[in-house]
Amino acid sequence: MTVPDYKAARRALMRRDPVLAAIIKRHGACGLGAVRDRFDHLAMLVRAIVFQQLSTKAATTIHNRLIECMPDGLTAAALLAIPDDRLRAAGISRQKAAYLRDLCERVRTGALPLDALDSMSDDEVIAALTQVKGIGRWTAEMFLIFKLQRPDVFPVGDLGIVNAIQKAYRLRKKPTPDRMRRLAESWRPYRSVASWYLWRSLDT
Repeated sequence: MTVPDYKAARRALMRRDPVLAAIIKRHGACGLGAVRDRFDHLAMLVRAIVFQQLSTKAATTIHNRLIECMPDGLTAAALLAIPDDRLRAAGISRQKAAYLRDLCERVRTGALPLDALDSMSDDEVIAALTQVKGIGRWTAEMFLIFKLQRPDVFPVGDLGIVNAIQKAYRLRKKPTPDRMRRLAESWRPYRSVASWYLWRSLDT
């Protein structure tokens, strides 16, 4: 996996967009690389499903309990072996348990070849991941940005990005996806990096 040159990305974005340049100056070095090595592909997807529609604090507690159910480590087989009542005791809802089982069954059978994701295009990764129950386009885009370190992903459906663009560019209304894409044209091929700084711009 080739890690993008985040310094070159910062310089390019600062040259091309004065609004983004001001945000980049405030927040310093890009921290996108920090998450990449903390989780393998499966662990990252399991975590994404657990964290859906929960506060970070609640999701972290539930995720930790889930990991404790697998003392020998998180694998597709280990998660599939956890009984439903233990998943519920850990705080996993029935719906999320079904999502996790679908993910792990696809990994176990090879229907979702995790090792092959690195060599796929962004669109191919999104197509592969969204076959899994409970994984939509947004989750696939977060996987591309944070795990696969793809430099040019632009999640126009992310509410944080929508709000950050409205605030930074002083727009009266929330921008439409088309307007966001037009605005982001000058950020290519570093739209993931631009997105990271837009998220940081909301940290006040």
